[in-house]
Amino acid sequence: MSSTVEQDAKQPYEHILVSRPAHGVGLITLNRPKALNALNSPLFEELNKAAEELDNDHSIGALVLTGSDRAFAAGADIKEMKDKTYSDVFGNRFLESWTKIQNLRKPIIAAVSGYALGGGCELALMCDIILASPTATFGQPEINLGVIPGGGGTQRLIRSIGKSRTMELVLTGRNFSAVEAESWGIVSKVVGEGEGQVVKEAVQLAEKIAGKGRLAVQAGKEAVNAAYELTLAEGLNFERRLFHGLFATHDQKEGMSAFAEKRKAKFTHS
Repeated sequence: MSSTVEQDAKQPYEHILVSRPAHGVGLITLNRPKALNALNSPLFEELNKAAEELDNDHSIGALVLTGSDRAFAAGADIKEMKDKTYSDVFGNRFLESWTKIQNLRKPIIAAVSGYALGGGCELALMCDIILASPTATFGQPEINLGVIPGGGGTQRLIRSIGKSRTMELVLTGRNFSAVEAESWGIVSKVVGEGEGQVVKEAVQLAEKIAGKGRLAVQAGKEAVNAAYELTLAEGLNFERRLFHGLFATHDQKEGMSAFAEKRKAKFTHS
């Protein structure tokens, strides 16, 4: 833990907090409390940098992304956007860097409490697993501002909940609850009540994942994500090739030997 403190002291972040709350787990906390963690370009610069560093850290097996109990992220910072022009946003590829965490090799779990609206909802959808507190409120209200989601909301929602529900949410801008999100399959689980409970459970889940063979975890993430892009036949072939490839790892030999010998596997992530 001391090395983490030293690292954070040398490279402090203004809009996020970075910690290692459990073995093999990196935790990124959005930290703009006065703005309800409204998302802006400086925040994403820090988020992308921290996420990349954790993704490249061999001691980290999984990441957790969270905000505060009041807001995961209440949306994009309208003050940053309201005076921009078409030539500005198109020419400078506005929002393009906001989706970089979707390229992480290691799994990332969103722990959502309070508001996850607009860009906040899209940020959660970029993560691999979403855990939500009973207070979590999701939504894509951009239509109320004269625009539409620009960080993947229309594309990721439809893959989770289908055309009709996505169309309703995008065209009305209405919010939806954690219970609805769970019943639709957006959220993996709604956790029990209690301050910080969703982060606690997300860290526990991340620690469990980090305890697996990390090459297999990364291959599993890659295979699941590929299902969005490939036909069933292509996806089955891709999955099988990844499965075959893992037979070249020490972890496959250790995992299967441990199972046969009825002992706990000791993965070396190699």
